[in-house]
Amino acid sequence: MRSTQADDYQKVARVVAVMPKTFTGGTSTGRHSLPRGQVLYATSGLMLAHTDHGAWAVPTGHALLIPPQLPHDITMHGNVKMLTAYIAARSWAKIAGSACRVVRVSALLDAALAAIANEPVLYSLRGRGNHLAVIILDEIKRAEIAELALPLPTNARLRRICTALVENPSLEHGIDDWAETVATSRRTLTRLFRQGTGMSFGAWRRQLRQLQSLKLNVEGAPLKTIAARVGYRSPQALQAMMKRAGRRLARPL
Repeated sequence: MRSTQADDYQKVARVVAVMPKTFTGGTSTGRHSLPRGQVLYATSGLMLAHTDHGAWAVPTGHALLIPPQLPHDITMHGNVKMLTAYIAARSWAKIAGSACRVVRVSALLDAALAAIANEPVLYSLRGRGNHLAVIILDEIKRAEIAELALPLPTNARLRRICTALVENPSLEHGIDDWAETVATSRRTLTRLFRQGTGMSFGAWRRQLRQLQSLKLNVEGAPLKTIAARVGYRSPQALQAMMKRAGRRLARPL
């Protein structure tokens, strides 16, 4: 039977080693790092990943690319099924960058990951398993980036603002309110926010609200509840915001 322990895949004598695993909602991996790069593919459910540099949402049909040795924590929202491809560090450097990112999983990558999971972990280097590994590496390199990241700044004043908003996304404080709170000018705070996150304050807050909405939605919260908890006056306003971002919230049954 195939192991469901990540450590068992780190010294496998193959470039690609794939582990299928399921988690119940609310499960957390705890903060950890691994020698290999990881492709965390959500075949169902929603994962939220956190590092010192940001947070990423990984909904069904997407994968999170995590570089080797990067400390991270993954929390499951809803029951999650995933396929994790552990990629040898020497190959990771050729196909992926040094930072986390969420990508869309192509039909070919989906099929290749599912197929290699049914091959022996030590698949033949002259057989089907190795052919699938080559496809997986190529598809990861070509994968389209999905805008599902929430960068976290290192500046202490900005962290204070971001932490408050993460804890309560419905806060209506505008940039002027926050500038007063952290005793700086609007102009300085605007500049620092863009330098620290690569985004404007408004764009960062919308991204936070989108990620929180995805989390609450997969947990089964009614749209009215989600809208209130992330700072929108109605489900219609929330859905309009999500639609502009190219996302959709499922209505609970």
